[in-house]
Order: sequence, then structure tokens, then C-alpha cells
Amino acid sequence: MCRQSGVAAGKVWRPMRVLIYGFGPYHQFRDNVTEKILRRLPKRRWLKKIVFPVRFNRRQFVEAVKRHRPEIILGLGQRSRGRRLRIEGRAVNKWRNSKREKPKPIIKGGSRSLPANFRLNMGPQARSSRNAGDYVCNYSMYVILDSLKRRRLPIHYGFVHVPHDFNPRRASLILVKAIDKIEAASFR
Repeated sequence: MCRQSGVAAGKVWRPMRVLIYGFGPYHQFRDNVTEKILRRLPKRRWLKKIVFPVRFNRRQFVEAVKRHRPEIILGLGQRSRGRRLRIEGRAVNKWRNSKREKPKPIIKGGSRSLPANFRLNMGPQARSSRNAGDYVCNYSMYVILDSLKRRRLPIHYGFVHVPHDFNPRRASLILVKAIDKIEAASFR
């Protein structure tokens, strides 16, 4: 996740600023696998880790991006079912507190969906998805992607759903490896 330091072809390389976020406990879950994963990721000056409360609060997401000015944002969300990681390809403009409610738009008149622009290759333990649901994970994705689009910020954004019973150590190793690959490929 770090550009080489030194001078090459007249350019000084520096570490990329990366913001990785996850969430705290919610509903029947007393803990959240994404919080456990964040604790296991290595500490680096250029890596900011945030655990957000599980709530529909646009400001908490937008302010974190403004405050930390990352070049890459990676969101992590917990999913209650499944065995593999899911790499979310888009966020949709809808949210609801419970399955009993009718979905509402996150931003009235906003785009129906917004694509993630950070392509992750996480191997056979992950699959692509185009349905991030309509709860706080999707909400965070849509709010951040909409803010980046409106402000015309060239920030790469991706989101991964992690099964609640996935091994946090294994997930953190997979994430570090995937991000290292992307960075190495983009700065050759």
C-alpha cells in the first residue's frame, strides 16, 4: 500500500493516503467483523482506520473524507449470510431501517446508482456483487460516491461485504494483499 520512496524520473514518491472504514455492532450482533478486521490491519502513517456507528448519518461519512483527504477509500460491511467476501460494484439510491419499511431515496433526484471505481482482486474467496442492499453499508457507499462525484474528487472507492463469521485475521491478510497488488500495478 505504499509507493516506493525516493526519486525516480524526477518524481518523489510518497505513501498513498488510504481510508478504510467499517462499522460497530448492530441489531442482534454484539460485535462486527469489520471492526475486528480494522484492528488487525497494520498501523501506518498513511492509513486511517475508522469504525462508524451503524446509523444513517450522511455527515459522519462526508466529514471523514474531508478531514482525512484520502486517495483511496475502502469500506467494509458485515453481511449476515454467505461464506465468501462480496466486492460491491455499485451503490443504489435507496435506504430503509427494516425489511418492513418501503425503501426511500437517499438523495431525492439523485442518480439511481453510482459505480464503485476501485477494482479489487481478492482471489477465489471473493465474488463480485451489484447489490449492496439497502441498509447502512449501501447508504455509506452512495453518500460517499455522490460526494466524490459532486466535488469532482479523483478518489478511488471500493466496498467489500464480509460474512459475520469470516475469520478476521484471514480477511485482513486478504485485504492488505489486494490493496498492495492494486497499488503496485498502478504505479509502474
